[in-house]
Amino acid sequence: MKIAVYPGTFDPITNGHSDLVLRAARLFDRVVVAVAKDTGKNPVCGIDERVDLARLALEGIDNVEVVPFEGLLVDFCRRYGAGIVIRGLRAVSDFEYEFQLASMNRRLAPEIETIFMTPAEQYSFISSTLVREIARLGGDVSEFVHPEVQRLFDSRRCP
Repeated sequence: MKIAVYPGTFDPITNGHSDLVLRAARLFDRVVVAVAKDTGKNPVCGIDERVDLARLALEGIDNVEVVPFEGLLVDFCRRYGAGIVIRGLRAVSDFEYEFQLASMNRRLAPEIETIFMTPAEQYSFISSTLVREIARLGGDVSEFVHPEVQRLFDSRRCP
């Protein structure tokens, strides 16, 4: 069984994230969306809220599981029996950082491969940071996120 892990902060999960998960679910037997608790990014939404929103956004994709995680990604992958890490690349600017992470993970766990995926063109410019900023300034983010995430922003609980 080919198990892949798609890690991230998902603060919040966007349509770009969902696009990658959907396409990965067609390639692998199981995809574990690992919502990072400790990222150094100071997420606006709490871990439980980010996990709940990701579960809602990915509902109906049978071979996808959303779980929180903390600690080293390679240790998480080993616990889940995953041999693949999926990382999204929106632009060339993402590559240097992602390449550095992939190289370190390979050094820590040579048995785990990193696969880079790009989102569909209509999602290539979307980032959680931009979505949060648009929402903070009162803009409409409905075209970039799942309706449940939009409701969260509308309720002003987060950000």
